[in-house]
Amino acid sequence: MSKKKVFDLSLSLIVCVTILWWFYPLIGILIKLTSKGPFIIRQDRVGIDGNYFQCMKFRTMVSNKAAEKGYSHLTQKDDNRITFIGKILRKTNLDELPQFLNVLSGKMSVIGPRPHMVSEDREIAEKIKKYRIRRFVRPGITGLAAIRGYRGGTENLELMQKRIDYDIEYIEKWSIWLDLKIAIITFWQMLTLRTGAH
Repeated sequence: MSKKKVFDLSLSLIVCVTILWWFYPLIGILIKLTSKGPFIIRQDRVGIDGNYFQCMKFRTMVSNKAAEKGYSHLTQKDDNRITFIGKILRKTNLDELPQFLNVLSGKMSVIGPRPHMVSEDREIAEKIKKYRIRRFVRPGITGLAAIRGYRGGTENLELMQKRIDYDIEYIEKWSIWLDLKIAIITFWQMLTLRTGAH
């Protein structure tokens, strides 16, 4: 088993045992009480080798079947589709916690390029230089681009290119210490509400 796999499984098990087991039902109840629809969504995302997988997230927007499956337009800043609970979850990145289950199932890594929605991937694959290189590794819950401020979708191709550049830099420079550094910085950004998510 590779060092990265050991890191992924170890950290995911720690999160599931200490946080997710009680946070999952608590947030589920809050979401169900404040808006209609499922509290967990499973969006089709593009993973390693371009294969699709179902990425788990807490629902943060008003229920919409297309969006919940990953076929919708990108979220904008101050998007009126985001619920009150959703704003809190997005600001802290806690909406991503169920993805540790994706890591345990082998579909994701803790650290790596963020998985894009299918519609987003199709649109930008032909427009962004070296875009397909990011498909050589499993997508991550967080990554180098995310901690550098390039988190979430964007229709600005210049910003997307910078995000992809960081993804490729991560792939080229990967080490277990880089994964640990990104994990620590992500945790600090969550605590200080500096994730840059919207």
